[in-house]
Amino acid sequence: MNTIYNSASYCVVEFRDPAGEIGGYEIMDKLGRREIYLGGDLAIRFREGVQRLIEAEPSTEDVDEFLSGFQGLMQTPVALH
Repeated sequence: MNTIYNSASYCVVEFRDPAGEIGGYEIMDKLGRREIYLGGDLAIRFREGVQRLIEAEPSTEDVDEFLSGFQGLMQTPVALH
């Protein structure tokens, strides 16, 4: 587990399997208090989208805007342990 992005609005955590391969991503909307886990094909597409975004040297606002595109999928409430 590795936090790869953290802003006032979003946090993204990358999960790896025991072999070190990327297994998926958890995206948390801090303001909406919702999250989603992306695995499989969705994780691959998310990673590709992030790579394209990084090539453009984005601002925090640009990254937050990209992540806001996943808000419609976020159905799980964030719970503190």
